[in-house]
Amino acid sequence: MSIAFKQETFRDDYTYSNSPEAIRRFPFPFHQDEYMYSVNMEPHTPGAVGSVFEHPFDIDEHYIAECRDRAITLERDPGRCASLPHMMDAEWDTLELIMESLSNSYPELFTLQKDGTRWTWINRPLDLRQSFTFGDAATLPCPPFEYITRQTQGDFVIMDQRENNLFADAGMITAQADWSLAFDIGMSFMEWHGPVPLAHELGVFERALKYLLMLQQGRPVRRLNWTMTINPRLDTAPETYPEWGQDRACVTPENVGEKVHLRVELQTLFRLPRSNGMLFSIRCYLASMNDLATYPRWPARLHRVLKTLPNELIEYKGITRYRETVTEWLARRDNGAELAPGTQPE
Repeated sequence: MSIAFKQETFRDDYTYSNSPEAIRRFPFPFHQDEYMYSVNMEPHTPGAVGSVFEHPFDIDEHYIAECRDRAITLERDPGRCASLPHMMDAEWDTLELIMESLSNSYPELFTLQKDGTRWTWINRPLDLRQSFTFGDAATLPCPPFEYITRQTQGDFVIMDQRENNLFADAGMITAQADWSLAFDIGMSFMEWHGPVPLAHELGVFERALKYLLMLQQGRPVRRLNWTMTINPRLDTAPETYPEWGQDRACVTPENVGEKVHLRVELQTLFRLPRSNGMLFSIRCYLASMNDLATYPRWPARLHRVLKTLPNELIEYKGITRYRETVTEWLARRDNGAELAPGTQPE
């Protein structure tokens, strides 16, 4: 498999773009013409060749640029990566899971060599080679969780399981959809998801927690979540709101196609073997409205979803200021024809 990595930015001049191949594999999240929260988890088994579900962790054309953007964010705010002291076993679990997965899925890009506890990791896209002793954090340039997640697309939370609950006790969060690791670290599952409207009344998170507490090693699960973002920006944290919040007021009928992006998270959860913790991977994909219009059924379905979205979700997802403008733009690309269920582009 050959991936042509792009040189692009997710801030300032925003040179990010999707190739036709990236648009086609975009994980469009809407199976039907209306949207409401649900547990909507499924086994994270290998998907179709070339899809974002093919491998446990997806690497695509934006890999190098996303790793660079993460490094910029961490340089400005090192607190975006944090781990409570009791999470070291889970950190090593995470490093092993990601290194083994990437080297097995993309052997032309990554290699993991093991000689007992003496391991060597080779990352060709980032031109890294590191020999270290597994279990000895002093043999790495930074803690194991930070080391490997600096080299992986997406955000990561490690949840510790105790007291019949899950606690967000470690995280690498540089591409979050308007939430703060500094505020949420150490919170229980229900506390962490407390701000989400409507879902609690529907019992969504109670069912999700019961489901996750029974998650078994070697049987990861996945789901899709979504919101919208103005400009292809990964770092939409509360800490940087002054840098991006005003962008929500700049949407016009003329720039919708370029400015407004559907932001989809592929969320995957893995049980970790030594710590019995749970790795929560949050991989972000961005597609502009112009990207989605490549395939007519996508803007038509998104139009119907936004038109019927409950006001509580409109406000929670931060799209109130531009929702009408976007909906009108999408309406011109919706002829009203019946759309078969499913997320496929054609």
